[in-house]
Amino acid sequence: MTALHKDRARAIAVAETLKLFAQPQRLMILSYLLAGERTVSEINAATSIGQPALSQQLAALRGKALVRTRRHGTQIFYALADETATPWIRCLEAMFGAGTAPFAAIQATASPGPAQAAAPRPAGAAAFVQMLGKNY
Repeated sequence: MTALHKDRARAIAVAETLKLFAQPQRLMILSYLLAGERTVSEINAATSIGQPALSQQLAALRGKALVRTRRHGTQIFYALADETATPWIRCLEAMFGAGTAPFAAIQATASPGPAQAAAPRPAGAAAFVQMLGKNY
């Protein structure tokens, strides 16, 4: 992985992605879609955004390929289109959500590699130290 300070183009791309998440209504929509595919009316009922603004925000998310649509009859279903959106949203929820343990929630969003999956995970202080990259 290249550090952002070494790759301006990558830093610009990350900043553009962060701009998408810097809008409260989009964050609410993406957070709601973590649970799975939903109709426009379900999203509206859960977020209380209102139809015109909801349509505008869904179009912006579709335009950036963060959500995908599926039509069934007259219903349009929305779902997260990119599996990388899930860790972004979970990480934001962990960092800014009330009553959560940020490190544990962020760690839970990461998919373990083969070596990590086989090894038992430490608990308590040992887990915190491991997250800092130290193995005492």
